[in-house]
Amino acid sequence: MFNRIHHIAIICSDYEKSKDFYVNQLGFTVLGEVYRAERKSYKLDLAVNGLYQIELFSFENPPARPSRPEAQGLRHLAFEVDNIEAEIARLAEHQIVTEPIRIDEFTDKRFTFFNDPDGLPLELYEK
Repeated sequence: MFNRIHHIAIICSDYEKSKDFYVNQLGFTVLGEVYRAERKSYKLDLAVNGLYQIELFSFENPPARPSRPEAQGLRHLAFEVDNIEAEIARLAEHQIVTEPIRIDEFTDKRFTFFNDPDGLPLELYEK
């Protein structure tokens, strides 16, 4: 039996740009960072609200992965928030643009999307 999702791994095209985005703009906490010389690759462990959840990787010349429209594979990452307007305002302070707020037709919860530096769709989903 599975307990929970342990972590999500993201390969970025520009490590420093993505590190800045996830740490300084989204506010995730760095738990550890290593450089693996044999792979010429960084690995950054990040916590979301104190919980280890994301690994950010760099690799030389990673191939682009299609994301939209509705490409096969991982669709998006969703982050739960208490107040969607407050989070949208916080993101806007970092020049991060979100889509208009939508309503989930099944739960009546509010949500919106934005992108990381590589175009990975990220979602805010109100609690």
